Amino acid sequence: MTDRQSPALPGLPHFVLDGPASGSPVVLGPSVGTSLTVWEPQLPALARSHRVLRWDLPGHGGSPAGLVPLDGTATVADLAALVLRAADAQGWRSFAYAGISIGGAVGLHLATHFPERITALAVVCSSARFGEPATWSERAALVRAQGTEAMVPSRPGTWFAPAFASTPLGHALIEDLRAADAAGYAACCDALAAYDLRGALPMVAAPTLVVAGRDDPATPPAHAREIADAIPGSTLLEVAGAAHLAGVEKPETVTSALLAHFAPPPAGTDASRHAAGTRVRRAVLGPAHVDRATGRTTPFTARFQDFITRYAWGEIWTDETLDRRTRSCVTLTALVAHGHEAELALHVRAALTNGLSREEIGAVLLQTAVYCGVPAANSAFTVAQDVFDDLDRLDYEEEPAGPDGLDALVEPDTLEELAEPDGPDAPADDPDAFPGQDPLPGDPADDQVDD
Repeated sequence: MTDRQSPALPGLPHFVLDGPASGSPVVLGPSVGTSLTVWEPQLPALARSHRVLRWDLPGHGGSPAGLVPLDGTATVADLAALVLRAADAQGWRSFAYAGISIGGAVGLHLATHFPERITALAVVCSSARFGEPATWSERAALVRAQGTEAMVPSRPGTWFAPAFASTPLGHALIEDLRAADAAGYAACCDALAAYDLRGALPMVAAPTLVVAGRDDPATPPAHAREIADAIPGSTLLEVAGAAHLAGVEKPETVTSALLAHFAPPPAGTDASRHAAGTRVRRAVLGPAHVDRATGRTTPFTARFQDFITRYAWGEIWTDETLDRRTRSCVTLTALVAHGHEAELALHVRAALTNGLSREEIGAVLLQTAVYCGVPAANSAFTVAQDVFDDLDRLDYEEEPAGPDGLDALVEPDTLEELAEPDGPDAPADDPDAFPGQDPLPGDPADDQVDD
């Protein structure tokens, strides 16, 4: 079934492609100690309609260890960069992603830092924080000194039920661990030691499936529930009788869930446009803004909210003829021309999200002075400067957080202005209300140390 493996190019992890070239792309990430073999139970079903890319962690399978720093400074961001390079090599601007354990952490990083790239996300037996950093540093030191053979005795019973280790797939996965490069394995431990994404989970805009093994001692179901509770609209599945590699031990259950989760709505339908529009709207304007706008929807305004999401965001902003940077330039110009200052403030922030620098935003506004008039541009520069000043102030204020986690970021009167730019009488269904601020990190989860 496999038709192509990755070329030996610098900076690319080893990966394998399966499925029809015309299929919708899905990237599958493994757990520490395993290779892309860990996804074999799901591969035949996913590859029937998807173009599936499975990749190996540094020092695992066919990937060289030196893809990430080996001096103790490797991060999950480094691993996420490898995935983006592999996707870019296929010409994929966006893709669905599923990852196990550290592979799931990579998916969460991509969904929070590169939301425009992820169309759907599945996080399998993973966590937003994998226990105390010192524990991972100790494991890294152990493997650097004794090799990955030191981890072999503890994997049956952690990855799957001990009896499963004697099956062909269980044996193959244990051999993957034995063959893993010690430096690469240790670098993955370094990445987990530095990883803590709990505070960023509400930023995930992609439709998300969270899978937990009910008998998983490494990332117990409480870790999955923490992720699912924090990501708006996510779905949680707990798999009975499964440990850390739930997709290996209970393949039918996990495969069925992934197939359903990654199946797109029929193309060209209102449902597909609404789903695409929601993803782009959250990525550009911010989850807090979209959640607030939809949360204030009434029976009277529901059709307008659907129109905004389905048409403006699901058809116009998703059209790939123009990239998002260009669309931000066009949007800023139109808002200046018509004097929509509240919406202009919102889209100045969106332009920064879409990759425009402050200098480039200034150049766009200067252009509007020629074609929209100096008074309009003068007001626009004032609005943009106010946005920049707010962002700079938020970067440096360190007041204690209040009960909702926002008081530390802005003064109460400023918070009200940000939430309601037109004052208390602003329309409840305003599609371009100013986005709220990101929540602060929540309470820590129960610490676990295994993977």
